[in-house]
Amino acid sequence: MRHIIATVAASVLSVGAVSATEPGGRLISQEDFTNTAESTVNGVVSVKSFATPRGQRSISPFGGDDFFGGDDLFEYFFGMPRNRQQPRNRQQPRQETPKQAQRQIGLGSGVIISKDGYIVTNNHVIADAERLEVTLNDNRNYNAKVIGTDPTTDLALIQIDADDLHVIPMGNSENLKVGEWVLAVGNPFGFTSTVTSGIVSAKARNISTTTRGGSNGGIESYIQTDAAVNQGNSGGALVNLRGELVGINTAIYSSNGSYVGCSFAIPTSIVNKVVGDLKQFGAVQRAYMGITFMEVTPELVEEKKLEGANAGIYVASVADRSAAREAGLKEGDIIISIDGNPTLNTAQMQEAIAKLSPGATVDVKYIRGGKPYVKSMTLRNSRGDTTVTRAASLMDLGCAFTNVPKERLEQLEISGGVLVTGIEEGRVKDAGIRDGFIVLAVNGQRVTSPEDMEKIYNAVMKGNDDKVLYIKGVYPTGKQAFYAVSLED
Repeated sequence: MRHIIATVAASVLSVGAVSATEPGGRLISQEDFTNTAESTVNGVVSVKSFATPRGQRSISPFGGDDFFGGDDLFEYFFGMPRNRQQPRNRQQPRQETPKQAQRQIGLGSGVIISKDGYIVTNNHVIADAERLEVTLNDNRNYNAKVIGTDPTTDLALIQIDADDLHVIPMGNSENLKVGEWVLAVGNPFGFTSTVTSGIVSAKARNISTTTRGGSNGGIESYIQTDAAVNQGNSGGALVNLRGELVGINTAIYSSNGSYVGCSFAIPTSIVNKVVGDLKQFGAVQRAYMGITFMEVTPELVEEKKLEGANAGIYVASVADRSAAREAGLKEGDIIISIDGNPTLNTAQMQEAIAKLSPGATVDVKYIRGGKPYVKSMTLRNSRGDTTVTRAASLMDLGCAFTNVPKERLEQLEISGGVLVTGIEEGRVKDAGIRDGFIVLAVNGQRVTSPEDMEKIYNAVMKGNDDKVLYIKGVYPTGKQAFYAVSLED
């Protein structure tokens, strides 16, 4: 049977037991569940994402074909028309406001983590959105802005302009025990304020490894539960019976796309680190050891004739000028713990590193030749140093974008655009753009303000496609021009 990993989270399920015993031996009652539910539902919100349908995005500022649909762009970059068999219909610009043209493209949940409006959700809930709308449990609506995103962990931090909000206190996911009762709170299928119950089925679960689907390139160290979850709960809260947030509901394991007994949440040990970095720096400060590795399996033990460990992280290679090489790690070593945290599988290894920042010094315990050793290691970032990584911004292009003076708009008979000024050494200058150029469209989307430029730039930087800005515009002389600005390092 082919199994599906679906990004989702929770459906309605009532608590069936009046009382039970938690792992510590304390008798828990129905009141524990109801008190927890009442204390957490107001801290979970509905998150709707909106975007302009693709067919409506590409309206040419010149009144002709869309940016990618017109032959002019193809001719400009490739020197030949794409299709001349049939005449093309010319499309006039629609006079719609952005909000009127937008359609809802997604629905998920979010968790309020501060009284002044910071909300954590899943990255996949807000991906590709042009506008975000947050609805509180009391039906108040707000537009939200994106503070930062991290596709690697599938987390995002957004904010609404509100205060004195109900906050779910942050708990420690590392204290969770398998078999402990938890509640999932969210908005499955749009049913708001839904609470479901279950137990912690497993910790440090790597879905890709379990399903043999291969890694998706992200960090996977999930809390697995049997709390019922379904589409719409992505980004919702997983809480313990003390009403503390212990995870962000993210995915299910299913053969049909609906809940069948396994749900997964990102632990707060990772959430705290990612959200803190996004809030402070706009980008996650991710630490690296500088190794490639494999999970130790019985097959690997037999193949490599390993001694001293039947589980752990096998070091396949050590990068030059890396933290691991500086500490003396070698190919064939088996890492079994980092700062006392077990690393007996891939998920545990990812979680242990994901909590740390470049510059952190950790004790790495490993097996070499059947004997245990401990080395101190100072972690680095992807560039091989410990400097702070800042979020990419328009400033990195080497110019400024401002509103076009009204008289210039009238002179060129255009309704909007963005003026390029103050060009310095950088990507814009390298592409050939000169001061005074007016940007009219980027990647098929009309541009009328610096804010539009910023939104498109951010979307490109966060996306998985080629990091290129295809810019169409006009100079003060009326000369039209096209440029391709590469954003690749």
